[in-house]
Amino acid sequence: MPNSLIFRLLLLTGLSSGMIASAQAALTISTTRIIQASDKQSSSIIVANPSTQTFAAQSWLNTEADDNITAVPLIATPALFRLAPGSEQTVQINQIPNNLPKDKESLFYFNVQEIPQTDGDPSNTLTIALRTRIKLLYRPAELQEPLEDGLKKLQWSLQRLDGKTQLVVHNPSPYHYTFRQAHLENGSTRKRIEAHKMVAPGGTQAYPVETFAITPKMHVTFTTINDFGGTTAEMRAPVSGP
Repeated sequence: MPNSLIFRLLLLTGLSSGMIASAQAALTISTTRIIQASDKQSSSIIVANPSTQTFAAQSWLNTEADDNITAVPLIATPALFRLAPGSEQTVQINQIPNNLPKDKESLFYFNVQEIPQTDGDPSNTLTIALRTRIKLLYRPAELQEPLEDGLKKLQWSLQRLDGKTQLVVHNPSPYHYTFRQAHLENGSTRKRIEAHKMVAPGGTQAYPVETFAITPKMHVTFTTINDFGGTTAEMRAPVSGP
């Protein structure tokens, strides 16, 4: 293979996907999630370049489907910018007129993709463009219930799905919840549950339970990620049996 051949690899990877252990984003962002209140015209996020390399960066918003077809009532500006070493760029997220639900949150994603600048020598060059993707929660101003109160409404149960025991949570609240950790308790044993998938308003999520003794009185203890990326206080709730 000739040395003059240029290899260019585009790696689209989220902040927590872990798909490529050896590739880490050089650009950083100022938060792990964005809360866009419906009564605020805009919100902002800071993209920083702590590295010693200059990057071009592109920012945009999309849905969970991660496509460029579904219409999104939010616009990131500037959509394209250059970041010198040690510099920062404020990206503003503006909302446009929409008919999003007023009785529950809507989920979108903010994306920023970095493209390293080449040094002019194309020989044996590997250009890696990394993308960081975080949640943006559009929160209607009509929602007056405190976020923490919605946690008390979560309904937990053990169910047999596809021949396997699953810990199922139903969320009747208007908010999205992402669990930091969850443990299933049977009175004598406490087992950690891999409850990583977010549960949407009015939605249900199931998490696998490996070899655990089912007793009449089961409980789950859990924490969630709050608006600032921190951890909520641990809560305890009953779990109905299969």
